Amino acid sequence: MATGGNVRTLDTQRLLLRQWQESDYPAFARMSADAETMRYFPSVLTDEQSRDIADRCRELINQRGWGFWAAEVKATNEFAGFIGLHVPSAELPCSPCVEIGWRLARDFWGKGLATEGAQAALDFAFNELSLPEVVAFTAHSNKRSERVMQRLGMLRDDKTFEHPELPEGHALRQHVLYRIQPGV
Repeated sequence: MATGGNVRTLDTQRLLLRQWQESDYPAFARMSADAETMRYFPSVLTDEQSRDIADRCRELINQRGWGFWAAEVKATNEFAGFIGLHVPSAELPCSPCVEIGWRLARDFWGKGLATEGAQAALDFAFNELSLPEVVAFTAHSNKRSERVMQRLGMLRDDKTFEHPELPEGHALRQHVLYRIQPGV
């Protein structure tokens, strides 16, 4: 799955999916502290937690050449969030797997940017990494992300699953799982 450690950048009509820069960190921290943006995650994040996540994304991209890339709006050079690919560490019903994911700041919702960036990431996954499948999952109540998965042509598994990193009884523990193979 590695690309030889060369950091890849993906270019779409409106987005640049690129390695994280120090200048992205404040915008990412603001986004991660926003209750509405983090609605389908266990909690909002502190500045330190946001920095740790951004550092980890950056480190994984340096190691693999790909990952959850920083999403930059080309017209304005604004940091919009992240979009990309990740190997989950949790033991999931689809493990081992590569997931596609996105998280954008509210100012960038409803513009098709998640779908546009995720499509570029899927093209990379299938054409460059030669992956046989990519998955996506989200809390059962996150219909906005589910619609992105559907627009990408992903198909939902019949069964839901309980995310193992969330405690029993947590409102977000029940997750839906989507899959896509090359050529779909």
